[in-house]
Amino acid sequence: MTTTAVQTPRGPVTRKDVARYAGVSTAVVSYVVNGGPKNVAPATEAKVRDAIRILGYRPNAAARALKLGSSETIGVVVPDNTNPFFTHLAHAVEEAASELGYGMVLTNSDGSLTRERKNIRTLAARQVDGVFLASCVFDPDVTELEASEIPAVLLNNAGSPPGFSSVGVDLEAGARAAVEHLIGHGHTNIGLAIGTNTGNQLDGREVGWLATLRDAGLPDGPMLHGPFTRPGGYEVGKRFLAMANRPTAIFASNDMQAIGILRAFHEAGVRVPDDMALVSFDGSLDAEYSWPALTTVAQPVQAMAEAAVRALVGKDRGEELQHHILPTELIIRQSCGCK
Repeated sequence: MTTTAVQTPRGPVTRKDVARYAGVSTAVVSYVVNGGPKNVAPATEAKVRDAIRILGYRPNAAARALKLGSSETIGVVVPDNTNPFFTHLAHAVEEAASELGYGMVLTNSDGSLTRERKNIRTLAARQVDGVFLASCVFDPDVTELEASEIPAVLLNNAGSPPGFSSVGVDLEAGARAAVEHLIGHGHTNIGLAIGTNTGNQLDGREVGWLATLRDAGLPDGPMLHGPFTRPGGYEVGKRFLAMANRPTAIFASNDMQAIGILRAFHEAGVRVPDDMALVSFDGSLDAEYSWPALTTVAQPVQAMAEAAVRALVGKDRGEELQHHILPTELIIRQSCGCK
C-alpha cells in the first residue's frame, strides 16, 4: 500500500493553496477564517480547517484589517506595568475587550512623559482601533492623541478632559474614608505617605487626608513623599520611625508603599497595628496577602475596565463624551486595628 505525500507549497501558504487542498473555493476559505458572512456546512468547514492545519496557513492580519477597516486591536499605555494595580487594570481591560473580539497591545511609560508620548505614536503607527491612556500625570498632555486621530479614553483619570471620555475614581473621597476610619480607632496623629508624580501635581489623596483631619479638629499630621513603589515605602517608613513625635497611624497612598512601610516597621520591631496602624489605597491582591493583611481603599478595577471598553469600542462608542467617576470601597482587614 502506498500513500501520497502532502505537497506543501513553497513559500508562504496562501488562501488559494488552502482552497486547492480542501477542494473548495477561496470564498469558502474566507467564510471559515472570518466566521462568515455566509454559513459553511460542518463537513466542509472541517475540511478547510484540516487544510489550514496541515499546510500551516496563517491569515494575513494586515490584509484582514484593510478589508474590515479595523485592526481588531486596542492599545493600552500604563505608567508602571510592575505596579499590581495597573497589572490588574490592564488584565481587566484585556478581558473586557476580548469579549468584543479585540486583542490588546500593552505599553509601559515607566513614569516618563517622553516615553508616554512615544508609546502613543507607536500605537498609532500600528493602526490600533483605539487607545486607553493611564497617564503618569493627573492632567495629561493629549496633543499626541489628538494628532493621531485615534479614539481614546483616559483611564484612571477622574477629570473631565475636553475631547476625550475618562474613567477614574474619587481619590479625595477614598482618602476621607481611610482617615475617618483611623480617627474612629482613636488616632489623633495621622501621617501621610504620598507618592511622587511626574508633574508634581496635587494628589486628591493628600487633599482628602488633610481636609478630614481639619474637619475633625485635629492637627495636620506629618507628610512624607516617596515613589509609588515598595522601596519608596520602605524609605518613607524609616523616616517616619526616626521622627521625635512620630504618628500613631499612617495613610499610605498605594498598596506598594504600604508593603514597603510594613517591612521597615517589622525590621524595627514596631508592631502593626498595636504600635502603628496602617491603611493603604488601591485594593490590590498584595494588600490581602501582606502580614498583617492591609486595610485598603479598593478601586473598582473591573467596573473601570468595563466602562472604558464600552466607551471606546463597545455600545457607548460614538456617543457623547462620558466622564465616569466611580466610588471606592474601604476593605477592612487587620492593619488598622480591626480584628
